[in-house]
Amino acid sequence: MSSETVFSRFVSAAGKYPGNPFLNVLPETAEIYGIDAGEITYAVMLERVRARQKALRAAGFGKGSRIGLLLQNRPDFIEIWFAANGLGASVVPINPDLRRSELEYLIGHSEMNAAFVLQDRRAEVAAAAQAIGSGMVTLLPQEPLPQFPGAAPDLTAPDRSTEAALLYTSGTTGDPKGCVLANEYFLHSGDWYRDVGGLISLSPGLERMLTPLPVFHMNAMAVSVLAMITVGGCLTILDRFHPTTWWDSVRRSGATCLHYLGVMPSMLMKAPASDQDRNHSVRFGFGAGTPRELHAPFEERFGFPLIEAWAMTETGSGGVICASHAPRKIGTNCFGRPTGDVEVRIIDDAGGEAAPNAPGELLVRRAGDNPGYGFFKEYLKNPGATQEAWQGGWFHTGDIVSRDDDGDLHFVDRKKNVIRRSGENIAAVEVEAVLMKHPLVKQAAVAATPDDLRGDEVAALIVTPATEAGRGVAEEIVRWSLGQLAYYKVPGWVAFVTELPRTPTEKILRAALKALVAEKMDGGAFFDTRALKRRQT
Repeated sequence: MSSETVFSRFVSAAGKYPGNPFLNVLPETAEIYGIDAGEITYAVMLERVRARQKALRAAGFGKGSRIGLLLQNRPDFIEIWFAANGLGASVVPINPDLRRSELEYLIGHSEMNAAFVLQDRRAEVAAAAQAIGSGMVTLLPQEPLPQFPGAAPDLTAPDRSTEAALLYTSGTTGDPKGCVLANEYFLHSGDWYRDVGGLISLSPGLERMLTPLPVFHMNAMAVSVLAMITVGGCLTILDRFHPTTWWDSVRRSGATCLHYLGVMPSMLMKAPASDQDRNHSVRFGFGAGTPRELHAPFEERFGFPLIEAWAMTETGSGGVICASHAPRKIGTNCFGRPTGDVEVRIIDDAGGEAAPNAPGELLVRRAGDNPGYGFFKEYLKNPGATQEAWQGGWFHTGDIVSRDDDGDLHFVDRKKNVIRRSGENIAAVEVEAVLMKHPLVKQAAVAATPDDLRGDEVAALIVTPATEAGRGVAEEIVRWSLGQLAYYKVPGWVAFVTELPRTPTEKILRAALKALVAEKMDGGAFFDTRALKRRQT
């Protein structure tokens, strides 16, 4: 129905399953966050959401308002999101790893009116807002709300087309892009998960999903949360992935399904085999990036399939493709074939159709008369980028794939200048722009370098005015960068060069840069700064 929202779907689920658990906070997560452990039923969650909604309404929030959420994976995030959604307000999830430069951009670009943040980040977020002249109000999750700091909001009822969230992705040619996501985007994610079938089968009122992925990203926020609401299931969200206690968490949660990133199987397979390896209730895992050589051994050892999938923030579940039906072609980077609802093209560099088994860029769209159904609405304040992404009526993903003779798709590489580290997309140009602010950096260029554990690591080539460019200079630049960027974006390898490969118009030659990074790495010219990359508190 056109009037449905994320909030109204939750209300419906709470009406049908009031006594069922909706959220489950495990003791280890509760201890880390300093909150109560245990299950929160649909009825109790709805009561909390309505209380927050009353406060937000009294403060003046409604359609047109945007509310930042820097709350990690705490229940507060979901409570405030649902409450705001019912009023037609949008939320802007904030990655807790973001630092000063990134926060200033996010606050200014989104024009958020308020942000709910953690106590230890309040001063930093407030200072970032003040630095750019924003009137944004910084709030703690439980404190009384002041009056809305802006014009009177639109109090008309929200519907499927109303903006529900603004999610930022790494921009490949500049600043991060804000993906405007409507209620329809989230609702379809729940519908897709409920209906996809094959190895993904959900029983209404009985499922228990476990995820260590962040709710400030599309996967957990749209896919995990809406899947469980749609079928009346219970969601256990960890603060993050802890390999040493993972299987304990799986067992304590009673998980029937779980979500993963490729780095997780790699780490879990390093542990010695145990007679407890199959002591769990998991029927399937859903994720992406499982190393080919570990896919079959993992499934054999732990006794459940890892279902590889492809999607982007921009496509949501409107363009998702997954290998939930046989043959899954385990160990080949296969992520299945599109359903009849999704159309794909694979094009070569000239824009023509790629030959079978040949790599090309993946283009996707929804079948029928609404090619963007379930996708993002637009890039905020960037119509040019939106039009470019949808050139020719197809969404250009920037991912390189191939299609085999059976019609199954295989992931090959990324066309876009994005570094993929432990599931996080990192835009090279964003890191370069920040590095250039340091007085010891005259020029900078970054590229991906292979990492056995994390997939990619950030490698930086730097031209410096320093007379002696050694480890000390490299570490000084990295330590400074940790105050400006999320830790995972900071270079894990640094090498100094006299010049960077450039075009006649002074743009960085990315292909030549990648080759130069490999050459310098093989020659031992890089300083390993990975030990300095620690999540900041």
